[in-house]
Amino acid sequence: MADFVKGMDISTLKELESLGAKYYDNGEEKDLLEILKSYDVNAIRLRLWHNPYTEDGVPYGAGTNDLETTLELAKRVLDADMQFLLNFHYSDSWTDPGKQRIPKAWRGFTDDELEQAMYDYTKETMEIFKEKNVFPTMVQVGNELTNGLLWPNGQKPNYDNIARFINAGIRGVRAVDKDIPIMIHLDNGGNNEMYRDWFDNFMKRGEDFQVIGLSYYPFWHGTLDQLEYNMNDIAKRYGKDLIVCEVSMGFTMEDYKEYEQLSDEERKGMATKPELVEKIEYPMTKQGQCDFLEDFFTRIANVVDDKGKGYYYWEPGWLPIKGSGWATPESLEYMQEKGPCGNEWANQALFDYDGNALPAFNVVKNFEKK
Repeated sequence: MADFVKGMDISTLKELESLGAKYYDNGEEKDLLEILKSYDVNAIRLRLWHNPYTEDGVPYGAGTNDLETTLELAKRVLDADMQFLLNFHYSDSWTDPGKQRIPKAWRGFTDDELEQAMYDYTKETMEIFKEKNVFPTMVQVGNELTNGLLWPNGQKPNYDNIARFINAGIRGVRAVDKDIPIMIHLDNGGNNEMYRDWFDNFMKRGEDFQVIGLSYYPFWHGTLDQLEYNMNDIAKRYGKDLIVCEVSMGFTMEDYKEYEQLSDEERKGMATKPELVEKIEYPMTKQGQCDFLEDFFTRIANVVDDKGKGYYYWEPGWLPIKGSGWATPESLEYMQEKGPCGNEWANQALFDYDGNALPAFNVVKNFEKK
């Protein structure tokens, strides 16, 4: 692992490129990874969904991050001489605290069968990455596991099953590589009470792992002071390395409807609702994005006992391209979500709506952990 991970999650890249997304730095069109590399980004996080298609083969969108897509992106990452964090979601689409849907292929499984499926699938997938010569640098067993995984069997507060399923995933990784760092990831990085409760319960039951991953979105997850307090507390309490593996900050509150070309009924609009943005410490401007990141990086770098190991900015390249939204009608049905679809994230990218690299990249490049 790099001394300080300057990471980005670009899981939607292949879909975006297929729809015509182009990226520019100082007016010159370049490959996204080339631009990231030039600004000292040294690691990439890629999500993996189990089978992101309907029974009839209709893709779920939002990157449709199946094994083939992830292998292809991973090869580009490693060819660019960057580290690669593999993010198992253990679902056919998004997992987060509000949804952890069992893969369609595992529906109806008993707890024993789910445990075995977790182990087999993780081990087989890791073997494929090894065989294809695109092995990850770190593995995330589950995504935003705050409320568990494989619902309802592994839903909080059933910590016995939560640990059982995560442990099966960890053993699946270890069967292929006994030394690779393993991350366990929760959301809501400013909520110390939640982290203590979750990890106190897991540590009594869990296999060994190396890194605690946190999500921190300032409009959802408390203040930077709360994040800093939580990171210092859990670093001391559990002795694990910490990486904020999802973070973002807006650069504008200007709408991008004309880019998406969707009707109001079809688009979800920005995740950064005005009433949420009012509470945050920095304005959603290009300068505000820069100032936030400088502050955020400094706090991670200064975590007690040198446990703050870096970050992954979440989807810096997710432009508001027509056809690329967070969901499709088919994936909404699978996730049991209401929708609507569309892009929620474009005003939090590190490129403007036309694909031009923003000044925040200079903060990324120039920040050095003291």
